[in-house]
Amino acid sequence: MPPMKIFAIFGDPISHSLSPAMQNAALRAMGVDGCYIALRVAQKDLSSALRGADAMGFAGVNLTIPLKEMALDMDFLRLDPLAKAIGAVNTISFSPAMTGYNTDGCGALLALERAGVAVRGSRALIIGAGGAARAIGYTLVRDDAEVCIANRSPERGRRLADALGAPFCGLDGIDGILPEMDIIINCTSVGMREGDGRLLEGRLLREGQTVFDIVYNRETELLRDARAAGARTIDGVMMLVYQGAKALQIWTGREADTAVMEKAVREGLARRAANG
Repeated sequence: MPPMKIFAIFGDPISHSLSPAMQNAALRAMGVDGCYIALRVAQKDLSSALRGADAMGFAGVNLTIPLKEMALDMDFLRLDPLAKAIGAVNTISFSPAMTGYNTDGCGALLALERAGVAVRGSRALIIGAGGAARAIGYTLVRDDAEVCIANRSPERGRRLADALGAPFCGLDGIDGILPEMDIIINCTSVGMREGDGRLLEGRLLREGQTVFDIVYNRETELLRDARAAGARTIDGVMMLVYQGAKALQIWTGREADTAVMEKAVREGLARRAANG
C-alpha cells in the first residue's frame, strides 16, 4: 500500500489559513490518500524547510506571505517559466525535481471571470507589490488591462511597475486616480486583522467599479466601503479556491472539485465568525 501523500502550506503568520480545510476536503472528494497541513516557516528558514520537505517525501507545498518572492533565490529550485516571468512562487512540486510554479494569477483571473468582470481593456489599480501583486499584475497586463501599481514603499512599488511596464502611484496619490479605475485590487494584508487601518477613502469609490480584496479570512473595511458605494465586490475566497485547485492539478494530475473547496472555506469562515 503506498504511503499517505503529505502536502503543506508554509507561511508566517499561518494560523489564519483555511487552506488545510479546503485542500483536505478536495483530497477526500478526489479519493486521494493525503493530508494537507499548515506549517509556520520564517523567512530565514525557508531554504531548510524546503530541503526538509523534499527529504521527507512531501508531495507538494504552497507558499504564502512572506515567502513567495524569496523562493526565487533558492538555487536548488527549478522555476516554471510562468513563475519566473511573474517573479514569485506559490506552489512547489517535488517530483520528478523540486519545481516552483505560480497559480495566483490564474486564480485571480478566474475569480474575476466568475464575477462577470471583463478584464480586457479595463483600467485596474493594484495595491501592493508582493508576490500576489506580481502574479495578478502580470496576468492582467497579459490580458490587455491597463494596470497601475500603488504601494506604501515607493521603491518596491516602482520595481514592480517597471517590470510590468505600468505606471506607479504612491498611496498618497491614490485619491486622484481612484475614480478613473474600473477594477481596484487589494493585494496587501491590510484588512486581515480587525482594527487594520483603511487603504483608501471609501467615499472615492463609485457604482460601476469592481473592488477585489484578496484577503479572505474576514470581510474587510475596503469591501464594506465598496458595497456602500454601490460597487461590485469580490472577496478572496474564490481566488484561494482556484489557485488551490490549480496546485492540486500540478501535484496529482487531476482536476479538483472547486464547489467542494469553496464550501469548506465558507463553512470554516462561518465557524470562526460564530466563535467570535
